[in-house]
Amino acid sequence: MTTGEDTPEGHRAAAPETGAAAPPAVSVRGLWKRFGEQVAVDGVDLDVPAGRFIGLVGPNGAGKTTTLAMVTGLLRPDAGRVLVGGHDVWADPAAVKARIGVLPEGLRLFERLSGRELLAYTGRLRGLPGDEVDERATQLLDVLGLADARHKLVIDYSTGMRKKIGLAAALLHNPQVLFLDEPFEGVDPVSAQTIRGVLERYTGSGATVVFSSHVMELVESLCDWVAVMATGRIRAHGPLAEVRGDAPSLQDAFLELVGASGREPGQSLDWLGGGAR
Repeated sequence: MTTGEDTPEGHRAAAPETGAAAPPAVSVRGLWKRFGEQVAVDGVDLDVPAGRFIGLVGPNGAGKTTTLAMVTGLLRPDAGRVLVGGHDVWADPAAVKARIGVLPEGLRLFERLSGRELLAYTGRLRGLPGDEVDERATQLLDVLGLADARHKLVIDYSTGMRKKIGLAAALLHNPQVLFLDEPFEGVDPVSAQTIRGVLERYTGSGATVVFSSHVMELVESLCDWVAVMATGRIRAHGPLAEVRGDAPSLQDAFLELVGASGREPGQSLDWLGGGAR
């Protein structure tokens, strides 16, 4: 396990040794963000290895969403630098946005478009040829189980359908790095399994997924590399097995890292339960 400010070096576990490690997909240095008196992100340094399924985990309020917003160019940091594929997010935003896909928390879509129209608009906005957009949109709608709803307005989509059409829009231009903020929250098991299959195929091709969540079981089943965040700081990062260490599960390791292990909930709630009196 790597802790503090050490720099991890990562590559696919199954890949043969080739000498020098591949450059990181994302490199973050000295990232800070304050809202009034509240420090949301407190000097984050992190190198995210390429070609991996990355879990950014932490309790609610840890700073995960704020960090992802700054890394993807949606929120300007107070200090720090972010490189994606060697390009500076704020100095060269066009190059970065061409290389990333984003499925943010609180996803907002053009709801008066159909699913098919949304993908057509997104692809052309990205500068892709119309024929290529149409072909990719057809494939994504089919794989994500949205083919029958392609002419339905997005405003009438369920939560799971909205997540899937948002994922399709994020993948349409075949980005090098995909950023997902709680992509399974509020999603039914069938849609979740579909999303999971698409993401596993995507990372299997050598692309990188950075996936934010506070559900440890989900992260442990999906990710092979994790960064644990609490109170705006990275507490540990590295291959999942190393971060978990000797703990029975990632959940146990996580609780230890964020200082929540050993707490007994409800010690002062001796009145609770037992029926009415």
